[in-house]
Amino acid sequence: MKKEVYYWAPCLDKVGTVKSTLNSAISLSKYSSKFNVSIINVFGEWDEYADILTINRIRKINIFINIYSLLPKKGYFASRLSYIIISLISFIPLIFILKKNKPDFLLIHLLTSIPIFLFKIFKFKTRLILRISGFPKLNFFRNYLWKSSDDIFFKITCPTEELLNDLTHKKIFNKNNIYYLPDAILNIKEYISKSKNVNLETDIKLDKFFLSIGRFTKQKNFKYLIYEFKKFCLVNNEINLLIIGDGEEKKNIQELIHKNNLEKRVKILSRTNNVYCYMKKATAFILPSLWEEVGFVIVESALCNLFIISSDCPNGPKEFLQLGRGGVLFKNNEKDSLYQSMIFFLNNKKYQYSQLVITKKNSLKYTMFRHYLRLVKILIS
Repeated sequence: MKKEVYYWAPCLDKVGTVKSTLNSAISLSKYSSKFNVSIINVFGEWDEYADILTINRIRKINIFINIYSLLPKKGYFASRLSYIIISLISFIPLIFILKKNKPDFLLIHLLTSIPIFLFKIFKFKTRLILRISGFPKLNFFRNYLWKSSDDIFFKITCPTEELLNDLTHKKIFNKNNIYYLPDAILNIKEYISKSKNVNLETDIKLDKFFLSIGRFTKQKNFKYLIYEFKKFCLVNNEINLLIIGDGEEKKNIQELIHKNNLEKRVKILSRTNNVYCYMKKATAFILPSLWEEVGFVIVESALCNLFIISSDCPNGPKEFLQLGRGGVLFKNNEKDSLYQSMIFFLNNKKYQYSQLVITKKNSLKYTMFRHYLRLVKILIS
């Protein structure tokens, strides 16, 4: 008899975690006949993926009507209001679903406090798996919630070994229940298809350029990137900068570019359906983030044989780059550190091939199939 696996990941923004959750569900459904896979659709956040879910035999379980477009998403207080609304509309329906359907596993990824509270109150037959993403801030509330709930978790997964070791050292969870599970980032079939296209989806003309990709948020630290690139422009007039992304800080970044007279050297592309064509043509990829789990874009860059210059932020990039053996690491948010790393990159081509081999190999840990193999072991162990 097939095991029922439910995914819980109510998302306000279409961040990497959404793609990771979707790819995880697809991999489990695609590569095994032993599981029925479902995604709980709380407020319409998964409606736009309905066709993809259907094609991959993944059931979408609707809890409420589609109010995704109505919920505020930008700003701290606005997003907190949305989280309260999501909690109110999902609390009772989730109880009903778990009691009636009795899925074998519930994998929770976002807004995890809701199912955690329910499992603390009710005795469900479902096994609860906490999938930790990113670099979780262990504030008092989260620290208490996780520690006090350790007995209700069947398993806990971490996207990096560094985070796993950190949580084990702090004794947040039972060390026998916590596992390393790289995110399902790469769809190799999609990569092969899209990487054949060498035409850029923009009129922006850049012969040589550094590439950076991400949402315009504090975490991605694009202001720092602009300041450091300005210094680089004083010593190099050939290589430009292309940033692909959108978000609440986009206007501020555009004003910063204008203020520093960098309009001819720094270009912004709001979105693309094919990042691979840019990665294939870029000189190097720059990741200026203040924190990052590993980051989809750093893994995708490695797959494209694109050299990586990254901050040594917690907790994924330095692990992925093997502390600098697979690329160039600069001090996180430190003045002149990125600028000096860009210069170092241009002046030291000798060992870059061997570094690219390391990151290419590391990127293959993040394929959907590798994720599936690890996930199945966690489920059945």
